[in-house]
Amino acid sequence: MYRDRGGGSSKGGEMLDRKRINDALDKHLEKSSPSTSRNKGSAIAVPSTSTAVGKHIDHRDNRSSSNLATNKNKCSDEESETDSEESDVSGSDGDDTSWISWFCNLRGNEFFCEVDDEYIQDDFNLCGLSNQVPYYDYALDLILDVESSHGDMFTEEQNEMVESAAEMLYGLIHVRYILTTKGMAAMLEKYKNYDFGRCPRVYCCGQPCLPVGQSDIPRSSTVKIYCPKCEDIYYPRSKYQGNIDGAYFGTTFPHLFLMTYGHLKPQKPTQSYVPRVFGFKIHRP
Repeated sequence: MYRDRGGGSSKGGEMLDRKRINDALDKHLEKSSPSTSRNKGSAIAVPSTSTAVGKHIDHRDNRSSSNLATNKNKCSDEESETDSEESDVSGSDGDDTSWISWFCNLRGNEFFCEVDDEYIQDDFNLCGLSNQVPYYDYALDLILDVESSHGDMFTEEQNEMVESAAEMLYGLIHVRYILTTKGMAAMLEKYKNYDFGRCPRVYCCGQPCLPVGQSDIPRSSTVKIYCPKCEDIYYPRSKYQGNIDGAYFGTTFPHLFLMTYGHLKPQKPTQSYVPRVFGFKIHRP
C-alpha cells in the first residue's frame, strides 16, 4: 500500500511535513484551505532482554538459576507492557485493520463515522468526485484496501500525495453518506456519546452539538459545531478537530439530522446573560 499504518519514525519525525504535499495538491485544486493531514503513530523501541538477563547472572551463586528465571519473567513482563504501549500508540496496525477504521480512529478524526464499503463501491454514490480529487483511482484503491502495484513506481512524495487525496476523497464521500439512513444512524450513536462535544454557552447547560460546515465547497473553511439549543455555531474545543475541512460534513447535515430525529431537538434556552455594573443593568440606548 501507499503508507505504513504502524509508523516506524522517531518522535521528532512523528509530524509529517505536509506543507509541500498540500502545495502540490493545490496546483490541482486551485483553492487552498486547512489541511486534513494526519499524524502517524511512532513505534516504541522494545528493550532487549538478553543483556538485562546477562547482568543478573552470577555463576558463583547456587541460586543463579532461580534468579535467572525471575529476571526473565520480569523482562518478559516489561516487554509485554512495552508492546502494549506500542500497540496503543500505533493503533490497530494489523493486516486485518481497514484503512477506514484506521483513519477514523486517528486523533482529531473523532467527528468522522465509518462509511460502509458497499456504499463506496457503488459508482452512483461517487458521481462527480473524480473531477475534484487528484489521483482519484489510487486514492479510491487506498480507501478500499485494494492492493496496487503502482505504489512501487511512485516516489515518496507522490505516495504522500495519494494519502492526502485519499483523505480528501473519503471526506467528500463522508458528507454524502451521513445524509443517508445508515449514515445518520452512525452519527446518532456518536451524538449520544457526546463525540462532537458540548455547547460552550453557559445557559445551554452542556447541550451536545453536531458538526457542521459553513460551506459545501472543499477547502473553504474548517468544521464547526452547531448547538441545537441556541442554534449557533462554535469552534471545536480540540485544535486537531479544528483543522478538519467543513465540507466533509456540509451545511445540511445537522438540520436534516434534527428533522429526522425530531425528539432530540431541545427547547430554546429561556435565560440569557444580563450585563450589570454595581448590580444595575446597563442602559442600552
